Amino acid sequence: MDIIQTAPQSRLTTQQARDPADTLSSDFNTFLRMMTTQMQNQDPLNPLDSSDFAVQLATFSGVEQQVRTNDLLAAQVELMGMSQLAGWVGMEARTTAPVAFSGSPVELAPTPRPEADSAQLVVRDSGGEEVQRLAIPVTADAVTWAGTDAGGTPLGNGVYSFSVESFTDGKLSGTDPVASYARVTEARTEAGELVLILDSGARVAASTVLGLRSPS
Repeated sequence: MDIIQTAPQSRLTTQQARDPADTLSSDFNTFLRMMTTQMQNQDPLNPLDSSDFAVQLATFSGVEQQVRTNDLLAAQVELMGMSQLAGWVGMEARTTAPVAFSGSPVELAPTPRPEADSAQLVVRDSGGEEVQRLAIPVTADAVTWAGTDAGGTPLGNGVYSFSVESFTDGKLSGTDPVASYARVTEARTEAGELVLILDSGARVAASTVLGLRSPS
């Protein structure tokens, strides 16, 4: 009995162009069903020659091995991607996301607008309420926020956000977020984009990170 022919080449080409791994897996299952059907319907008076059966089994084994190889390659690619993600964890990323405060001073990088003649650092708690307002130089120099009130009493631990208000001739000319460094606790992909989770719990896209450094 002749071996049953597979689907026309044009159809296979279209499937493989769509997704070679899915097409190979589909061909494997189709081949298994065809061989089983052929054995069930063979002529009892003229059964399949043992050599032909061996050829089909060899083909079956080859297809199975190819499917497994593709699966292993896909797993290796995924592991390589995970190793790249792991490289972010533990690093300090410079972003404008809220900062986790636990009593230690926080280094900030406010950028007042060029036309400003005065500027103020505005501090808000996790609920968005303003808890502090400090005058700062109209420069791009780093500012250290001590995390204490006017009397020197430490503010409570928690998540705080910072912005800088620029003033010109006493009038507000603009409000901008303030950048700082925060530790990356997790890195993952979401909808094809690399997303970082900071120690404050904030989620930021890696594409928005302004700088990266090793923990001091």
